[in-house]
Amino acid sequence: MIAAHLAKAEEAVAIGERNISRQRRLIDQLERDGHDVAAARALLATFEESQALHVFDMDRLRRELARSPMT
Repeated sequence: MIAAHLAKAEEAVAIGERNISRQRRLIDQLERDGHDVAAARALLATFEESQALHVFDMDRLRRELARSPMT
């Protein structure tokens, strides 16, 4: 059960990394084109906050799995 949750957490972290990278590229492009990036930066901050939670959860699950007698 823990391993399945860990796999989902790892997937969420990978997706989060892609979303953050994509959002940063978008912000760079918008800035080059002279657009207001306030909303894009706010969304990036939300992605980064969510990512921190996903990483925390993933790390917690890894520790829990390492302590599990089933490993």
